[in-house]
Amino acid sequence: MKPKVLITRKIAEPIIEKIQEYADVDVWDQEDVQIPRDILENKISEIDGLFCLITESIDASLIDKAPNLKVISNMAVGYNNIDVDTATKKGIMVTNTPDVLTETTADLTFTLLMATARRLVEASDFLRDGKWETWSPNLLTGQDIYGATIGIIGMGRIGEAVARRTKGFNMNLLYHNRSRNPDVEQELGATYVSMETLLSESDFVVVMTPYTAETRNLITAEQLKLMKKSAILINTARGGIVNEADLYEALVNGVIWGAGLDVFEKEPVPADHPLLTLPNVVTLPHIGSASIATRLKMANLAAENLILALKGEKPKHLVNKLAFS
Repeated sequence: MKPKVLITRKIAEPIIEKIQEYADVDVWDQEDVQIPRDILENKISEIDGLFCLITESIDASLIDKAPNLKVISNMAVGYNNIDVDTATKKGIMVTNTPDVLTETTADLTFTLLMATARRLVEASDFLRDGKWETWSPNLLTGQDIYGATIGIIGMGRIGEAVARRTKGFNMNLLYHNRSRNPDVEQELGATYVSMETLLSESDFVVVMTPYTAETRNLITAEQLKLMKKSAILINTARGGIVNEADLYEALVNGVIWGAGLDVFEKEPVPADHPLLTLPNVVTLPHIGSASIATRLKMANLAAENLILALKGEKPKHLVNKLAFS
């Protein structure tokens, strides 16, 4: 008898077919609608494998309802949506999909930086709303990118990829990380500095650190006050790293110049969120890895992790190695 698998969102048909070779597959096929919690609770009691996304909260109470569950395959790099400790205690493998989205997310990060600096969304709306009546020397003036100083908080794979893109703009590159990265220092001329120095000297502060208990509210009013009044904050990492209430106050009161956000603490972000009302904020619906090719690679890797675990083999990207025996 084949193991049973639940896929919590409609994904590419070839990926589903690949999983069906090894398992009986149940797919929540409403692509743009999150699987309701009650349905997830009901279905998880019968499955051996779960293919999920960051939109699903796989917490302890849900895991406790899954007596047969062997693997939770998360189609994402981050996995803070999963109670990994509880899964490990129950011998359930948790996997993720790193590496494949590095360059795509770095592309989006730098795009967001440029769009915020040059007020592209605001300018497009200005034109479309029929407000462009004449040329003016101060019309929609933004911040220069070429030759500016960029500070990257978190020099992991994606941070390195963003750092490489700065060279084409002759930017001065600062970074802060838990440990120094000699490769990026040697290859890209990056300078390792304290968090305080990075915040005070950077024209662009880019958040690239993973979301953990230690990085929650890493950027609050205290850190924002250290930044230049002309500085721009970019976050394409995870919501919750930047305190949104403090960021709103900083943007309203001119503590910093602008922000570009692809992530929020609560997603989907409510339409009445205060940050969405500000003209000096560019907001995106968590599309860092949203290229066709990358999303297909992510789904394929998540499927491979799932299949290997169901076969009793070690997945390629196992988060909780203690769960594999």
